[in-house]
Amino acid sequence: MSRFLFVSLPLTGHVNPMAAVAAALQRRGHEVMWAGSESFLRPLVGDGARIHPIPLRAHRGQAERGLAATRSRWEGYIVPHAKATRKGIEAAVADFAPDVLVVDQHAIAGAIVAHSHGLRWVSVAPTTMELTRPFRRGLPRLEEWIGTQLAAAWSAAGRPGEPPHDLRFSPHGGIAFTAGALAGDPADRPSNVELVGPAIGERAPDPDFPAGWLDPDRRHVLVTMGTLSMDLAKGFYQRMADALAPLGDRLQAIVVAPDGTLDGAPEHVLVRRRVPMLDLLPSLHAVVAHGGLNTVCEALVHGVPLIIAPIKGDQALNANAVAAAGAGTRVSFDHVRPDALRAAVLRLLDDPAYAAAARAEGDRLLAGGGAEAAARILEAHHND
Repeated sequence: MSRFLFVSLPLTGHVNPMAAVAAALQRRGHEVMWAGSESFLRPLVGDGARIHPIPLRAHRGQAERGLAATRSRWEGYIVPHAKATRKGIEAAVADFAPDVLVVDQHAIAGAIVAHSHGLRWVSVAPTTMELTRPFRRGLPRLEEWIGTQLAAAWSAAGRPGEPPHDLRFSPHGGIAFTAGALAGDPADRPSNVELVGPAIGERAPDPDFPAGWLDPDRRHVLVTMGTLSMDLAKGFYQRMADALAPLGDRLQAIVVAPDGTLDGAPEHVLVRRRVPMLDLLPSLHAVVAHGGLNTVCEALVHGVPLIIAPIKGDQALNANAVAAAGAGTRVSFDHVRPDALRAAVLRLLDDPAYAAAARAEGDRLLAGGGAEAAARILEAHHND
């Protein structure tokens, strides 16, 4: 039996796949502890999970786009979060005495603490942005600037000199929750990163969702632009509702958005702040999304094609991969009009080639082995 300490950012899309891996390790007889916010983690990792509490540093919604969002993410969140959580992670290590740390690529305090204690650690890529490092070739100055941010976090922890390597990538190895077309060019990632595809575990049910609202005689479309983009997405949601308005005789749509986002939505458009995504997917025929890795992978493994309107981060990479695989299409978040959105939805619903390509890409993702494969990799790291 081994002990694994999990360190993630307090972001649902980062925690969910790591929680599936943690559950797989526990099924295999290992001990797991999380270092992080009790209030944030508890609903995601379950009542029985062991948590070393660290005060929550909330992630504000980002109004910035493009390169400005990248700089804001590092300066305004990743580096300050490392500074705010490092001592708490140190305390978790002292309390739990882990054999291996499992560290979100953006939770760089976990990497720093592992180095400080000479502990084995494995980096985890819950997105494709840090995995493929797209700035290295096209924007080398930005990549160099990210390096200065990593060095600043290292120095703030009282560590001498420069970091021994890129803190996003453990020298012991890494795990990425992707595979197939979504994993990009192998030349763009370290050779010691293993691709396991999506790690999908059990999630808390949503007893309030009106499952009886779904009409089996109509097609079903889910529209979600991610929790961090809700403030940015109101205009897109309205254009999406306008696109779907004349299609009530053939489809129903569930829109994941805050209350009041769509006033006067037609009867065939249901607006919910949150939905039981995994429960809904078997009933869906298309997903319209921002292109976050979890949403994309979960749709594909259920054979559901996507329309992706990327906003920031790795979403454009994922959108391009889905379009290249024939499993969906990419549209402009800012400029696509309702008639173009309507046409895109109808293409996905009417052309079976999109669903076939989504199933094929989903099979490639599932072949990675998911949470169980990740658990075996982590076991091997402790046994080395």
